[in-house]
Amino acid sequence: MLRKLKEKVRVLKSELSILAVAYNDKRTPVLAKLLLGLTIGYMLSPIDLIPDFIPILGLLDDLIIVPLLIKLSISLIPKEVIVDAKKQILATTPQRKKSNWIGAVIIIAIWIVALYQISKWIKLI
Repeated sequence: MLRKLKEKVRVLKSELSILAVAYNDKRTPVLAKLLLGLTIGYMLSPIDLIPDFIPILGLLDDLIIVPLLIKLSISLIPKEVIVDAKKQILATTPQRKKSNWIGAVIIIAIWIVALYQISKWIKLI
């Protein structure tokens, strides 16, 4: 069961990349763009229909609602836009991984500097 869940998450991540590219395509209908915005907003929102602190049920809404919104978004996007987005993702995958590492290093460096400054500030008090 854990392997199936990991596989579904991997597929979901690849679909999100494709949807991000399709969102910026001029051929994508406005309704699909609005639904994608709603999906991303729901994923990033701290407010859920069922709060995450409720055991099992709290995560269940994310495992049901978000994939349904993604599937609905994909169904509203023309097939040729999805195909072009997949091609674009496959063409840029190695470059994206390199930039992810650079971004991660920058964020870690910012955290280190911030923690250092906080520790200096605490010693002064």
